[in-house]
Amino acid sequence: MTGDRIKFLRLLSKKYPTRQQVCTEIINLQAILNLPKGTEHFMSDLHGEYEAFSHILNNSAGVIREKVDMIFEQVLTPRERSSLCTLIYYPEEKLEKFREEGKNTEEWYRFTLHRLIDLAKMLSSKYTRSKVRKAMPPEYSYILDELLHAQPDEDNNQLVYHSKIIDTLLKLDDGDDFIIALSSLIKRLAVDHLHIVGDIFDRGERPDAILNMLMDHHSLDIEWGNHDILWMGAACGSQACIASVVRNCLSYNNISVLEQGYGISLRPLVLFAEKMYDEEDPNKAAKKAISIILFKLEGQIIRRNPDYRMEGRLLLDKVDFDNATIELDGKVYELKEKKFPTINRNDPYALDSAEREIMDELQKLFLESEQLQRHVNFLYTHGAMYKKFNGNLLFHGCVPLDEDGNLKALCFDGRIYQGKSYMDYADGMARRAFYAKQDKQDALDFMWYLWCGSNSPLSGRVVKTFERTFIEDKSTWVEPQNPYYHFQSSETVCRMLLREFGLYSENSHIINGHTPIHVKQGETPMKANGRLIVIDGGFCKAYQKTTGIAGYTLIFNSHGMRLKSHQPFLGMDAALEENLDIDSDSQQVATFEKRMMVADTDTGAELKEQIADLEDLLTAYREGAIPTNS
Repeated sequence: MTGDRIKFLRLLSKKYPTRQQVCTEIINLQAILNLPKGTEHFMSDLHGEYEAFSHILNNSAGVIREKVDMIFEQVLTPRERSSLCTLIYYPEEKLEKFREEGKNTEEWYRFTLHRLIDLAKMLSSKYTRSKVRKAMPPEYSYILDELLHAQPDEDNNQLVYHSKIIDTLLKLDDGDDFIIALSSLIKRLAVDHLHIVGDIFDRGERPDAILNMLMDHHSLDIEWGNHDILWMGAACGSQACIASVVRNCLSYNNISVLEQGYGISLRPLVLFAEKMYDEEDPNKAAKKAISIILFKLEGQIIRRNPDYRMEGRLLLDKVDFDNATIELDGKVYELKEKKFPTINRNDPYALDSAEREIMDELQKLFLESEQLQRHVNFLYTHGAMYKKFNGNLLFHGCVPLDEDGNLKALCFDGRIYQGKSYMDYADGMARRAFYAKQDKQDALDFMWYLWCGSNSPLSGRVVKTFERTFIEDKSTWVEPQNPYYHFQSSETVCRMLLREFGLYSENSHIINGHTPIHVKQGETPMKANGRLIVIDGGFCKAYQKTTGIAGYTLIFNSHGMRLKSHQPFLGMDAALEENLDIDSDSQQVATFEKRMMVADTDTGAELKEQIADLEDLLTAYREGAIPTNS
């Protein structure tokens, strides 16, 4: 062994100072390798729809109901099974209803606790006892550990012992808290790891509540979406991103997330807009004012960054202000807005003094919002531009391609990037925008580019905000997309992309969000012969009329992959009153001939490395290269 290897093994020996400890750990790790892999859930494009997302997280995308039906089909009626499921999803609220209705008798508690214990036993069977114990609420970990591992014996001593535990719980009036703890454990065991493939923010009312919920989740990763990167850029101090965030909130009639969620007041903007524009609705006036500010700031960024190749989006200097028209591609269009009181015709991209004051104040509020900074810090620590996980490639939007389906070469700062190197460059720039303390204007500009740049991997289209705001003719609204979205259906291209990121398995898939699947029009989320899966099914209520569904959850367990398509959630009140759940249809994506074990996963690869290290340490002990601690 080399000197460096001996040095490493000496450090390892501090943790495992005897041969027996090394042997015990090798046995433990080998046993873990032969357990079934944990269940992964993939969701995307949540867009602030907290209530629906919360319910799907609580019901584990319908998996808990499936398990309840499987175990209790012969012993519980459909109504009883539905009631049990609702209790697991919303234990505090459902227990309150049972108390109001006088149903919380001692007999009910015993019956319910036994059913919950049976369900928890079944869900815990694929995990080590140690992992299950760590998942338990600390205050009940000893009791839960005992109840979940009851073994029948000759005289039923164990069962009597466990019955006495429940007797004591009820005698101490601790049944409610124990049901809440059991429900929490069941939901945690049902899903081992959660992937959020982008776009938590915008449109819906409570992205902040979604982030609070995600921050309490036991195991997850996030692939940033274009709407996420916009808010992240705003929290980093990009004034163009701030203006876009404010404009979006005004467009979606959702300023409460700014004012109540993050303590960011729009009052100065509204007062300024009311003076400048003849609008009865102050929010409409504010939207006009922030739109003009945004187009000015965007023009400044485009001029500063010729690498973006976005000169075609410099439109304010193309406006004929006398006639309120603009010429695009040789055709003249009338503008809906006739007055532009804050635009200097000699320098249309310059902010006037009032606009500068408003943006400086908004920038200060975004930078000083404790809650926003906490949420964005979480997005950075748990998120990335893309992720490779258990053989799958996850990213929100696209890997930019050229017209022939090859990786598009893009030049930034004198260097060429394409494919994985471009995604890594974008990830690095996003992190610099947040973590660098100074000299980071280029990174702040790049955050805006990631939001709406035509070759941004999070957007991948020409965003026509100006046209949608000011031009009636909808033909100008069409947003050309990167060729990636055409080549999504090519298995050859998808395999090339997987290879670009070092994935060669026949079980590897690309998992995207970003583009809603229009099920009503016959569109399918499965593309490229199943090699690529788009999981944006329309959580956002505004999309549900065109998608025909209300979101997807992709489920990846040890047997294969299946896609759950959800119907709209009718609300918590309906769930509590009538035990109504979200209806979900299941579509098989892939079935494995051989069950996938921990040994076949990324975790398995790490465990095998640990085993190899421990085997080397054992050899060093046996050969005397490292002394054992007697």
